[in-house]
Amino acid sequence: MKLIKFALLGIMLCGLHLFAAENIEIEDGDYGESFWDGNTFTQRTVDASKLDENIIKAYVDGKWQEFELINFPEIFLTWNIKSRIATLEGISKGEMPILEGPHNAIVATHGYRREDSRFKLNNAVKGCGFLPKREKIKEINQMLAETDTLNPMKKLEILTGMYEKADSLFDLTKQVSLELYSTPTRGTQTFVNQMTDPTSVLVFLSIPTFKLKTIAYLLHPENQDLTEYETDIVEYINRIHSYFHGKFSKKFIAVIYNVVEVYNSSPGNENGRGTLIVP
Repeated sequence: MKLIKFALLGIMLCGLHLFAAENIEIEDGDYGESFWDGNTFTQRTVDASKLDENIIKAYVDGKWQEFELINFPEIFLTWNIKSRIATLEGISKGEMPILEGPHNAIVATHGYRREDSRFKLNNAVKGCGFLPKREKIKEINQMLAETDTLNPMKKLEILTGMYEKADSLFDLTKQVSLELYSTPTRGTQTFVNQMTDPTSVLVFLSIPTFKLKTIAYLLHPENQDLTEYETDIVEYINRIHSYFHGKFSKKFIAVIYNVVEVYNSSPGNENGRGTLIVP
């Protein structure tokens, strides 16, 4: 391992992956070890300081760029919410949840060549959902904590009620997920890619189907530099995950997919086939 100093640009040298950002020292590592500081990390390719203005800055294509976030179009929101409610209703009747639909996003990333591959490009299926608005998130976290021991049928009713109030409850510029498997000694390919280049593309297996082009922002639960709101986000995503799947022994890394572009990728539709619909 070598400690390498960078100034505003990323390079590839002697087959080694070198991370890039201003005034950052990163230890080059085969599985992303250099992204970690002990048991935690800070994602240095994203600047979320202007998120209140629906602006996120990211280090993309060798330079810092600003990206304006957009709200989901009605066609996407209607499909997503109706599908989620239908799935919850099916579960309440004893039906197995289907894998296709808005929960399981196929996430494409690129940027880091791990030692076990010749490719930087990666694709993985990630469970995704909505994030409450900033002014709602503490209230929702408290509600989830207070109702976590209720019977499963009651919890399904609570989740359905949340989706029925999506317009007023959720931040409609984001999807969220968890990074379940990355550790300081072995980063998943999605993790090391997003730490290097946060551009991420989400596609859903469904008809209709949609494609989201996003900037991924990763938050480690043990990072002492998280803002109060970021801490609330980590709490929420972990709570909503365990609310449905059961308790876990740790908090996982939170991933926020900040939406920049939305495409209708539905086949057999002149308004689909990869048509940009927002902005």
